[in-house]
Amino acid sequence: MTPEDQEETRPLLRPPDSAPRSRRVFLAAFAAALGPLSFGFALGYSSPAIPSLRRSAAPAPRLDSDTASWFGDVWMLLGGRLLTGLACGMASLVAPVYISEIAYPEVRGLLGSCVQLMVVIGILLAYLAGWVLEWRWLAVLGCAPPTFMLLFMCCMPETPRFLLTQHKRQEAMAAVQFLWGSEQGWDEPPGGAEHQGFHLAQLRNPGIYKPFVIGISLMAFQQLSGINAVMFYAETIFEEAKFKDSSLASVIVGTIQVLFTAVAALVMDRAGRRLLLALSGVIMVFSTSAFGAYFKLTQDSPSNFSHVGLLAPVSMEPTNASVGLAWLAVGSMCLFIAGFALGWGPIPWLLMSEIFPLHIKGVATGICVLTNWLMAFLVTKEFSSLMVTLRPYGVFWLASAFCIVSVLFTLLCIPETKGKTLEQITAHFEGR
Repeated sequence: MTPEDQEETRPLLRPPDSAPRSRRVFLAAFAAALGPLSFGFALGYSSPAIPSLRRSAAPAPRLDSDTASWFGDVWMLLGGRLLTGLACGMASLVAPVYISEIAYPEVRGLLGSCVQLMVVIGILLAYLAGWVLEWRWLAVLGCAPPTFMLLFMCCMPETPRFLLTQHKRQEAMAAVQFLWGSEQGWDEPPGGAEHQGFHLAQLRNPGIYKPFVIGISLMAFQQLSGINAVMFYAETIFEEAKFKDSSLASVIVGTIQVLFTAVAALVMDRAGRRLLLALSGVIMVFSTSAFGAYFKLTQDSPSNFSHVGLLAPVSMEPTNASVGLAWLAVGSMCLFIAGFALGWGPIPWLLMSEIFPLHIKGVATGICVLTNWLMAFLVTKEFSSLMVTLRPYGVFWLASAFCIVSVLFTLLCIPETKGKTLEQITAHFEGR
């Protein structure tokens, strides 16, 4: 091997022994995380915007109950929601990968968890802004995060790993210098593999199929945990507990999500991914079980909403017993949301960006994101049918069973990636 070849394969992306001098990696991660912030704002936008649209006088479009779910027969709104959905889908795929590839191992958990943190902050901002802004100005406010993202990302470099796949070693070294402040002592991924591309035959390789199974399973378990069912009932649960302001209930839920996602981000690189996933799953097992018990105990109550149509109004004069049980549901819901935010909310997205080898990362992360959204669609679509077939308590006990399986899957199948370089994670799956 010639000296030039040795230099070409010399490791690049291992962090130096001392802390990096530059903190621009945090600025780059923040710029990328503005995409998930926009995503979260778009998710939360409908909650305050639909009531605002219903209250609007002409010439604003008005929504009835049927068209509200499709956000009205207004082409401009539909077109905007379509474009927003496309952009959010791209952000949910690209932002975690970008952040994981620019971060050094000591802070990759922190920065990677900021993806989910920015999503829930965006949701909470939409709820809070909806108190004071009508739907038009709320939409204008939603333009701010992607605008800043566009401006900031114009000043940020490509990830060094991507530049290496394009045979742009000098640009990769410049990106390292910009992000971490030093080129000394850094390691580069092994040459050659990143140029192979993805082929189905590679699925026989344990370094490929093991991350695939883990990534797809994480996304499936995230949606099967019951998060959509809990969020569906959030407003009604608060009403049963005599919270008459549904927007306040939304803000409470959003605040819990933000606080516990922030806690997860801060302890991610100390506690590790596996511990937080297991702890999160155990919390969700108990909370969904308590939710099911609440519905079981109240199923025969005349003031209970669980045995009537899903969209039927709750009783305005609940008995003291039903109010007390509703507080059990409120506690279970808050515990579930806190548990979800602590692990199964942010960590699947973080691990998705860590576990795949460079040469299949684009395809593999795309499949994981597709799995997540497909499972979200299926769970949401079949939720009403399951409520009729299994009854509400059965649905939440089924979610509890999935949470138990997710804990076992975490303990048996998911390796700890805390403090490891992406190359070390790949070597683990390949048995090296």
